[in-house]
Amino acid sequence: MRPRQWTKNVFVFAGIIFARKLTDVPSLLLSVAAFCLFCLLSSSVYIINDLLDAEQDRQHPTKKERPIASGRLSRRTAIAAAMVLAAIGIGLAFSVNIAFAMVSITYFVLNLLYTYSLKHLVILDVLTIAIFFVLRAVAGAEAIAVPISHWLLICTVLLALFIALSKRRHELVLLENNASSHRASLTEYTPYLLDQMIAVVTASTLMAYILYTVDARTVAEVGSTRLLYTVPCVIYGILRYLYLVHQKGEGGDPDRIVVSDRPFIINMLVWAMIAAAIVYWH
Repeated sequence: MRPRQWTKNVFVFAGIIFARKLTDVPSLLLSVAAFCLFCLLSSSVYIINDLLDAEQDRQHPTKKERPIASGRLSRRTAIAAAMVLAAIGIGLAFSVNIAFAMVSITYFVLNLLYTYSLKHLVILDVLTIAIFFVLRAVAGAEAIAVPISHWLLICTVLLALFIALSKRRHELVLLENNASSHRASLTEYTPYLLDQMIAVVTASTLMAYILYTVDARTVAEVGSTRLLYTVPCVIYGILRYLYLVHQKGEGGDPDRIVVSDRPFIINMLVWAMIAAAIVYWH
Protein backbone atom coordinates (compact mmCIF):
# COMPACT_ATOMS: atom_id res chain seq x y z
CA MET A 1 0.00 0.00 0.00
CA ARG A 2 3.09 2.22 0.32
CA PRO A 3 1.82 4.51 3.12
CA ARG A 4 5.00 6.61 2.86
CA GLN A 5 3.87 7.69 -0.61
CA TRP A 6 0.60 9.02 0.75
CA THR A 7 2.51 12.28 1.21
CA LYS A 8 1.77 12.95 -2.49
CA ASN A 9 -1.89 13.30 -1.58
CA VAL A 10 -1.27 16.45 0.48
CA PHE A 11 -1.92 18.27 -2.82
CA VAL A 12 -5.58 17.58 -2.03
CA PHE A 13 -5.30 20.32 0.62
CA ALA A 14 -4.17 23.00 -1.87
CA GLY A 15 -7.74 24.16 -2.47
CA ILE A 16 -8.70 24.64 1.17
CA ILE A 17 -5.40 26.29 2.09
CA PHE A 18 -5.39 28.93 -0.64
CA ALA A 19 -9.17 29.45 -0.46
CA ARG A 20 -8.54 30.56 3.15
CA LYS A 21 -10.99 27.98 4.52
CA LEU A 22 -8.57 25.97 6.62
CA THR A 23 -10.30 27.16 9.78
CA ASP A 24 -13.74 26.19 8.45
CA VAL A 25 -14.43 22.89 10.22
CA PRO A 26 -16.90 21.35 7.69
CA SER A 27 -14.52 22.15 4.81
CA LEU A 28 -11.56 20.80 6.75
CA LEU A 29 -13.37 17.53 7.46
CA LEU A 30 -14.26 17.16 3.78
CA SER A 31 -10.65 17.78 2.80
CA VAL A 32 -9.39 15.20 5.28
CA ALA A 33 -11.95 12.72 3.93
CA ALA A 34 -10.81 13.47 0.37
CA PHE A 35 -7.19 12.90 1.41
CA CYS A 36 -8.03 9.54 2.99
CA LEU A 37 -10.01 8.38 -0.05
CA PHE A 38 -7.16 9.26 -2.39
CA CYS A 39 -4.84 7.27 -0.13
CA LEU A 40 -7.11 4.23 -0.58
CA LEU A 41 -7.26 4.67 -4.36
CA SER A 42 -3.53 5.24 -4.76
CA SER A 43 -2.78 2.19 -2.59
CA SER A 44 -5.03 0.07 -4.79
CA VAL A 45 -3.10 1.21 -7.85
CA TYR A 46 0.28 0.61 -6.14
CA ILE A 47 -0.74 -3.01 -5.48
CA ILE A 48 -1.87 -3.49 -9.10
CA ASN A 49 1.37 -1.94 -10.31
CA ASP A 50 3.44 -4.28 -8.13
CA LEU A 51 1.47 -7.27 -9.40
CA LEU A 52 2.21 -6.38 -13.02
CA ASP A 53 5.83 -5.39 -12.43
CA ALA A 54 6.84 -8.22 -10.11
CA GLU A 55 9.32 -9.73 -12.58
CA GLN A 56 10.95 -6.39 -13.43
CA ASP A 57 11.07 -5.38 -9.76
CA ARG A 58 13.05 -8.52 -8.94
CA GLN A 59 15.85 -7.14 -11.13
CA HIS A 60 15.87 -3.76 -9.33
CA PRO A 61 18.36 -3.28 -6.45
CA THR A 62 15.75 -1.90 -4.04
CA LYS A 63 12.33 -2.74 -5.51
CA LYS A 64 13.14 -6.44 -5.31
CA GLU A 65 12.39 -6.17 -1.57
CA ARG A 66 8.76 -5.17 -2.17
CA PRO A 67 6.28 -7.71 -0.69
CA ILE A 68 4.98 -9.10 -3.98
CA ALA A 69 8.32 -9.17 -5.81
CA SER A 70 10.02 -10.86 -2.85
CA GLY A 71 7.22 -13.40 -2.48
CA ARG A 72 6.24 -12.35 1.05
CA LEU A 73 2.73 -11.45 -0.17
CA SER A 74 0.68 -13.84 -2.31
CA ARG A 75 -0.82 -12.64 -5.58
CA ARG A 76 -4.30 -13.76 -4.51
CA THR A 77 -4.19 -11.67 -1.34
CA ALA A 78 -2.82 -8.68 -3.26
CA ILE A 79 -5.57 -8.85 -5.89
CA ALA A 80 -8.27 -9.06 -3.22
CA ALA A 81 -6.80 -6.10 -1.33
CA ALA A 82 -6.59 -3.97 -4.49
CA MET A 83 -10.25 -4.66 -5.34
CA VAL A 84 -11.46 -3.89 -1.82
CA LEU A 85 -9.49 -0.64 -1.57
CA ALA A 86 -10.72 0.56 -4.98
CA ALA A 87 -14.34 -0.31 -4.19
CA ILE A 88 -14.28 1.50 -0.84
CA GLY A 89 -12.45 4.52 -2.24
CA ILE A 90 -14.75 5.03 -5.23
CA GLY A 91 -17.89 4.13 -3.30
CA LEU A 92 -17.24 6.63 -0.51
CA ALA A 93 -16.16 9.32 -2.99
CA PHE A 94 -19.82 9.73 -3.96
CA SER A 95 -20.65 10.57 -0.35
CA VAL A 96 -18.49 13.69 -0.67
CA ASN A 97 -20.14 14.96 -3.88
CA ILE A 98 -20.56 13.95 -7.52
CA ALA A 99 -17.83 16.26 -8.85
CA PHE A 100 -15.27 14.87 -6.42
CA ALA A 101 -16.31 11.32 -7.30
CA MET A 102 -15.86 11.98 -11.03
CA VAL A 103 -12.35 13.36 -10.48
CA SER A 104 -11.53 10.38 -8.25
CA ILE A 105 -12.70 7.90 -10.90
CA THR A 106 -10.68 9.77 -13.54
CA TYR A 107 -7.63 9.58 -11.30
CA PHE A 108 -8.08 5.85 -10.75
CA VAL A 109 -8.71 5.00 -14.43
CA LEU A 110 -5.76 7.11 -15.60
CA ASN A 111 -3.58 5.35 -13.04
CA LEU A 112 -4.63 2.00 -14.51
CA LEU A 113 -3.79 3.24 -18.01
CA TYR A 114 -0.43 4.42 -16.74
CA THR A 115 0.25 1.09 -15.08
CA TYR A 116 -0.66 -0.94 -18.16
CA SER A 117 0.80 1.19 -20.96
CA LEU A 118 1.51 4.91 -20.47
CA LYS A 119 4.52 4.37 -18.21
CA HIS A 120 6.26 2.63 -21.09
CA LEU A 121 5.89 5.62 -23.45
CA VAL A 122 8.67 8.19 -23.43
CA ILE A 123 7.65 11.71 -22.28
CA LEU A 124 4.01 10.62 -21.86
CA ASP A 125 5.10 8.70 -18.77
CA VAL A 126 6.26 11.80 -16.88
CA LEU A 127 3.40 13.96 -18.22
CA THR A 128 0.90 11.46 -16.87
CA ILE A 129 2.54 11.59 -13.45
CA ALA A 130 2.19 15.38 -13.53
CA ILE A 131 -1.52 15.05 -14.35
CA PHE A 132 -1.98 12.84 -11.27
CA PHE A 133 -0.88 15.74 -9.07
CA VAL A 134 -3.22 18.14 -10.85
CA LEU A 135 -6.12 15.75 -10.33
CA ARG A 136 -5.30 15.61 -6.63
CA ALA A 137 -5.44 19.42 -6.39
CA VAL A 138 -8.64 19.60 -8.45
CA ALA A 139 -10.27 16.88 -6.36
CA GLY A 140 -9.48 18.77 -3.17
CA ALA A 141 -11.06 21.92 -4.57
CA GLU A 142 -14.15 20.02 -5.79
CA ALA A 143 -14.56 18.36 -2.40
CA ILE A 144 -15.21 21.75 -0.77
CA ALA A 145 -16.66 23.39 -3.90
CA VAL A 146 -14.11 26.19 -4.32
CA PRO A 147 -12.39 27.38 -7.51
CA ILE A 148 -8.67 26.77 -7.85
CA SER A 149 -6.21 29.17 -9.47
CA HIS A 150 -5.03 28.28 -12.95
CA TRP A 151 -1.57 29.43 -11.97
CA LEU A 152 -1.61 27.04 -9.02
CA LEU A 153 -2.49 24.16 -11.34
CA ILE A 154 0.33 25.16 -13.69
CA CYS A 155 2.77 25.24 -10.76
CA THR A 156 1.54 21.79 -9.72
CA VAL A 157 2.09 20.35 -13.21
CA LEU A 158 5.60 21.79 -13.50
CA LEU A 159 6.65 20.76 -9.99
CA ALA A 160 5.40 17.22 -10.60
CA LEU A 161 7.28 17.11 -13.91
CA PHE A 162 10.43 18.24 -12.14
CA ILE A 163 10.11 15.42 -9.60
CA ALA A 164 9.20 12.79 -12.22
CA LEU A 165 12.11 13.70 -14.51
CA SER A 166 14.51 13.64 -11.56
CA LYS A 167 13.23 10.18 -10.64
CA ARG A 168 13.75 8.93 -14.22
CA ARG A 169 17.31 10.28 -14.15
CA HIS A 170 18.01 8.49 -10.88
CA GLU A 171 16.64 5.21 -12.27
CA LEU A 172 18.68 5.54 -15.44
CA VAL A 173 21.93 6.18 -13.58
CA LEU A 174 21.27 3.54 -10.92
CA LEU A 175 20.31 0.71 -13.27
CA GLU A 176 22.80 1.57 -16.05
CA ASN A 177 22.76 -1.31 -18.56
CA ASN A 178 19.78 -3.00 -16.89
CA ALA A 179 17.52 0.04 -17.31
CA SER A 180 15.70 -1.33 -20.37
CA SER A 181 14.77 -4.55 -18.58
CA HIS A 182 13.17 -2.58 -15.75
CA ARG A 183 11.21 0.02 -17.74
CA ALA A 184 10.94 0.21 -21.56
CA SER A 185 10.74 4.02 -21.68
CA LEU A 186 14.17 4.31 -19.99
CA THR A 187 15.81 3.16 -23.22
CA GLU A 188 14.60 6.40 -24.85
CA TYR A 189 16.16 8.65 -22.21
CA THR A 190 19.77 9.63 -21.56
CA PRO A 191 21.15 11.52 -18.55
CA TYR A 192 21.96 14.48 -20.84
CA LEU A 193 18.43 14.58 -22.29
CA LEU A 194 16.88 14.39 -18.83
CA ASP A 195 19.20 17.13 -17.56
CA GLN A 196 18.02 19.37 -20.40
CA MET A 197 14.37 18.63 -19.61
CA ILE A 198 14.92 19.21 -15.90
CA ALA A 199 16.61 22.56 -16.61
CA VAL A 200 13.63 23.74 -18.70
CA VAL A 201 11.09 22.57 -16.12
CA THR A 202 13.05 24.04 -13.20
CA ALA A 203 13.11 27.53 -14.72
CA SER A 204 9.46 27.25 -15.74
CA THR A 205 8.40 26.14 -12.25
CA LEU A 206 10.11 29.07 -10.56
CA MET A 207 8.68 31.58 -13.05
CA ALA A 208 5.17 30.12 -12.78
CA TYR A 209 5.25 30.31 -8.99
CA ILE A 210 6.50 33.91 -9.03
CA LEU A 211 3.75 34.88 -11.49
CA TYR A 212 1.20 33.09 -9.30
CA THR A 213 2.20 35.13 -6.23
CA VAL A 214 1.76 38.46 -8.03
CA ASP A 215 -1.29 37.52 -10.13
CA ALA A 216 -4.22 39.89 -9.65
CA ARG A 217 -6.57 37.04 -8.72
CA THR A 218 -4.11 35.70 -6.14
CA VAL A 219 -3.63 39.14 -4.60
CA ALA A 220 -7.43 39.60 -4.44
CA GLU A 221 -8.01 36.20 -2.82
CA VAL A 222 -5.13 36.44 -0.36
CA GLY A 223 -5.63 40.14 0.26
CA SER A 224 -1.92 40.84 0.09
CA THR A 225 1.02 41.04 -2.30
CA ARG A 226 3.36 39.56 0.31
CA LEU A 227 3.04 35.98 -0.94
CA LEU A 228 6.05 36.94 -3.06
CA TYR A 229 8.10 36.63 0.15
CA THR A 230 7.78 32.84 -0.06
CA VAL A 231 9.73 32.70 -3.35
CA PRO A 232 13.19 32.30 -1.69
CA CYS A 233 11.93 29.14 0.04
CA VAL A 234 10.73 27.72 -3.27
CA ILE A 235 14.05 28.52 -4.93
CA TYR A 236 15.98 26.87 -2.09
CA GLY A 237 13.71 23.81 -2.11
CA ILE A 238 14.18 23.19 -5.82
CA LEU A 239 17.94 23.77 -5.71
CA ARG A 240 18.26 21.54 -2.64
CA TYR A 241 16.38 18.79 -4.47
CA LEU A 242 18.70 19.11 -7.47
CA TYR A 243 21.68 18.91 -5.11
CA LEU A 244 20.34 15.68 -3.61
CA VAL A 245 19.72 14.21 -7.08
CA HIS A 246 23.12 15.08 -8.56
CA GLN A 247 25.47 15.00 -5.57
CA LYS A 248 23.87 12.48 -3.22
CA GLY A 249 22.33 10.08 -5.73
CA GLU A 250 18.83 10.68 -4.39
CA GLY A 251 15.69 11.28 -6.43
CA GLY A 252 14.54 7.70 -6.91
CA ASP A 253 12.29 8.00 -3.87
CA PRO A 254 10.96 11.58 -3.56
CA ASP A 255 8.81 10.65 -0.56
CA ARG A 256 11.89 9.68 1.45
CA ILE A 257 13.50 13.06 0.73
CA VAL A 258 10.40 14.87 1.97
CA VAL A 259 10.44 13.08 5.31
CA SER A 260 14.17 12.50 5.90
CA ASP A 261 16.29 15.38 4.57
CA ARG A 262 16.50 17.85 7.44
CA PRO A 263 17.33 21.04 5.45
CA PHE A 264 14.50 20.21 3.03
CA ILE A 265 12.04 19.65 5.87
CA ILE A 266 13.05 22.88 7.65
CA ASN A 267 12.67 24.80 4.40
CA MET A 268 9.17 23.40 3.85
CA LEU A 269 8.16 24.34 7.39
CA VAL A 270 9.49 27.87 6.93
CA TRP A 271 7.58 28.18 3.65
CA ALA A 272 4.40 26.89 5.32
CA MET A 273 4.70 29.32 8.24
CA ILE A 274 5.35 32.33 6.01
CA ALA A 275 2.53 31.37 3.63
CA ALA A 276 0.11 30.77 6.54
CA ALA A 277 1.00 34.08 8.13
CA ILE A 278 0.41 35.93 4.85
CA VAL A 279 -2.78 34.09 3.85
CA TYR A 280 -4.48 34.00 7.27
CA TRP A 281 -2.94 36.74 9.38
CA HIS A 282 -1.76 39.46 6.99
